[in-house]
Amino acid sequence: MNIMLVLAHPVRASLTGAVAEAARDALLAEGHAVQFHHLDEEGFDPRLPAAELTARRSDDPMVERHCAELAAADGIVIVHPNWWSQPPGNLKGWIDRVVRPGVAYDFAKDDAGRSLPVGLLRARAAIVFNTANVPQAQELALLGDPLDTLWRKCVFERCGVKRVHREVFAVAAAAGPEERAVWLERARTLARETFPAPTQER
Repeated sequence: MNIMLVLAHPVRASLTGAVAEAARDALLAEGHAVQFHHLDEEGFDPRLPAAELTARRSDDPMVERHCAELAAADGIVIVHPNWWSQPPGNLKGWIDRVVRPGVAYDFAKDDAGRSLPVGLLRARAAIVFNTANVPQAQELALLGDPLDTLWRKCVFERCGVKRVHREVFAVAAAAGPEERAVWLERARTLARETFPAPTQER
């Protein structure tokens, strides 16, 4: 399987980066091809140019490459911290520029003439790993779960991805080595369970 893995965190040696590495290693061990993108290291430009609002292509080769890999992906893994109950800015810009009409979804008219989104992605499963410094129960009590709504409803369901699992590792700032080790193993396990090794032909 082709798996696209996107990491958004300015520090590769962070817990967030370690989660992405753990998931990638597990996927590679299962025999998958992994397209790994650390947006900060790649210098992904999150700014949406005016020309891309109406065009179905980008003049940025990196954006076009990401679009092609997203369209070809059998599975998707997103890893990022919870910042103000949102993804980091470069990942939001990645959504704007890569998860776009003609690549991830399009519109079709229903019987009443309304335009409805139609998912185009071939991936049928996705994982979102989040690190956070607020306990998840507190986040739910105060704000609901904005990140779950964003990834599950606004992005993946619209684009045709049926199975979405989101895992939150919190409180990251207070976690010691043992708890972090448990979280990394959880990331490996979820990657293996969501994207098992391809069955060998008999």
